Amino acid sequence: MAASVIITVTQDGTGDYVTVQEAIDAVPLGNNRRTVIRVAPGIYKQPVYVPKTKNFITLAGLRPEDTRHREKTMAASVIITVTQDGTGDYVTVQEAIDAVPLGNNRRTVIRVAPGIYKQPVYVPKTKNFITLAGLRPEDTVLTWHNTATQIDHHQGARLIGTGTFGCGSIIVEGEEFIAENITFENSAPQGSGQAVAIRVTADRCAFYNCRFLGWQDTLYLHYGKQYLRDCYIEGSVDFIFGNSTALLEHCHIHCKSAGYVTAQSRKSSQETTGYVFLRCVITGVGGTSYAYLGRPWGPFGRVVYAYTYMDACIKHVGWDNWGKTENERSACFYEYRCYGPGSCPSKRVTWARELIDEEAEQFLMHRFIDPDSQRPWLAQRMALRIPYSA
Repeated sequence: MAASVIITVTQDGTGDYVTVQEAIDAVPLGNNRRTVIRVAPGIYKQPVYVPKTKNFITLAGLRPEDTRHREKTMAASVIITVTQDGTGDYVTVQEAIDAVPLGNNRRTVIRVAPGIYKQPVYVPKTKNFITLAGLRPEDTVLTWHNTATQIDHHQGARLIGTGTFGCGSIIVEGEEFIAENITFENSAPQGSGQAVAIRVTADRCAFYNCRFLGWQDTLYLHYGKQYLRDCYIEGSVDFIFGNSTALLEHCHIHCKSAGYVTAQSRKSSQETTGYVFLRCVITGVGGTSYAYLGRPWGPFGRVVYAYTYMDACIKHVGWDNWGKTENERSACFYEYRCYGPGSCPSKRVTWARELIDEEAEQFLMHRFIDPDSQRPWLAQRMALRIPYSA
């Protein structure tokens, strides 16, 4: 077996990571060598999850009395079932969400049986801690057809908004939202203009093994912090956009036609928002050099691609300034150790940069979206995932 790898965890920040979960998350998928995580003395108040894709991990403390792990307590989860044949608690996803009490303070898991659910879905800001869980994303599809110019919704415009902001097939405004094994789709045909599959205006949200389908403006990461892992996202124009702080890890990005993958809208250098694509894959439909990595919707738009495979569909210049040369002085468009025929550092626009190791470090850890080691949220979301069959 290959030589061991040593990782250190110290709560004071002097080690490689400050939480045990961060260290586990750093272990590569399919790991085939012993990885020793040396945990400094301390009481680590956080749930820990070691997935089946990460083997050969050792957690090593100095003395058991000095290195303890305590899980934060939370009220027991509530399980609600949705089945279209009427054998569950509800027959539509919206009915199940409506049944969650206002000011909800415990995890409510809505298990959605396989089926195509043709109805707009709204999670209001008064309903937090909701999980939507399917069996497989291909089998559980939430779909609707609104566009920025034609909105048909069970909620009024005063509540959900108008235009692009209000046209999402699914609108999430409740914090601590989780989705797993769900497809979110806007079925409006190509050429319909802005047609959002999901808008997320909520903090501390996570998506696991989900699909986001559409053409223009598919995934609207509007506000808050979001984590997406093992997801599939497709579109054409600005199909990942908004001004949230988002980490997309091990995701598949598919460019369906000429356009732009991202349109991040950071408005000042003081904002900590931005999108990081970590160990992702970007594919196309067979053509070459027809899609940009992104353009700045806001003058300080910030996007990072790291360790990401780029298909030949990506233009050699990489980035677009949205027709404004002044954006070239403020946009923060970065790449780090990407590869594939679409990764061409020497041919990129001069105002985008390839990061060096020291610059890239801040974007390569979950700390980018979970910076408070005393009040972490991401590992909790990962540990709270409840299998559909549980």
